[in-house]
Amino acid sequence: MSTPTIKKLPANSVKPPVLQMLMQKSVVTIYRIVAIITLYAVLLGVLAYGFVMGFYAINTSWAAPVILSPADDRSLDFTAKLVTSKQSLEDLKLDLNRLQSSITEMTQHRAALLALAPELQAAIAREKIHARATGPQLSQLDQQKQADNAKTQGVMAQVKQVETSIDKDLSAGLITKGDAATQRVALNQAQSNFTDSKISEVLLTDSVLDKTTTGTKSIDVLDKQAELHSEIAQLDIAISLAEKQIHEESQQVDRLKQAIATARQTPYYLSVSGGGKINFAFVPYDNQKSVSVGAPVYDCYLNMVACRKVGMVKQIFTGEEHAIHPIFRTDMRGSMIQMDLDRPESAKSKTVFLNRKPLFF
Repeated sequence: MSTPTIKKLPANSVKPPVLQMLMQKSVVTIYRIVAIITLYAVLLGVLAYGFVMGFYAINTSWAAPVILSPADDRSLDFTAKLVTSKQSLEDLKLDLNRLQSSITEMTQHRAALLALAPELQAAIAREKIHARATGPQLSQLDQQKQADNAKTQGVMAQVKQVETSIDKDLSAGLITKGDAATQRVALNQAQSNFTDSKISEVLLTDSVLDKTTTGTKSIDVLDKQAELHSEIAQLDIAISLAEKQIHEESQQVDRLKQAIATARQTPYYLSVSGGGKINFAFVPYDNQKSVSVGAPVYDCYLNMVACRKVGMVKQIFTGEEHAIHPIFRTDMRGSMIQMDLDRPESAKSKTVFLNRKPLFF
């Protein structure tokens, strides 16, 4: 038998499978390395996230910086309410001054009326006494006047006979025309005096009526007296109402002053008062044990490491505020503080820490 001959392959015909195997091994190795790195990266991320969550759940010294602008909704609403309160306060003060002036004027008027009342009462009493004294006298004089007029009436009947006698004497030429005229003038004068006497008697009768009876003049005086007492009573009521209104408005003024004073102790007042840029921070109720005036403020990289002091707490506000948790994104209740920052850019940080560094570095 003949031995088979073995054909030798070329040397370069073995290289491609070797390179291919090497490349496959490299890809697998790289894939494993990337997978391991990715796994550790995810694990590190989960651990970091858990550490951050746990850190902010346990830490009680953090605060969230807040930037307040005069143009935001809360500041505008605060400004409108503050302006309304101040305007109401000014209106109340003006009304109080007006009421005080009116009370002063009404009090002076009432005093004048009270001083006039006894004088009017005394005048009425004097008139009554005078009427009681002069009424009977005037009545007697009226009776006497009537008797005198009755006698004069008889004499005047004789005057007509004298006039007839004058005419006869003038016709007979016993007297001159001048004598006749003189006698007629005397007779007319007597007639005129008699008429005046009757008029005087009538006026005397009216005076007797006024002195002895309650006439319209007396009623008018009594009506004026009643009006005087009524006006005094109305002034008393008006003064009482004005004093009550002053008391109520004074209490309202005190309440408005207290409200404005309270409003001035809020961060919104500082924000809208135009006193320059002011830095604030929100502190949850759980973290307020770390807050005190003068406490240092720290700003940290990555919100918790490599911290540096950037300022101090300047003022603490007591009013309750609501905010969103910077990490958990949940609603929180707390209050605001004012920060005096040496580095204003720290007001843009997500969180700052009060009183001490969170991780001692």
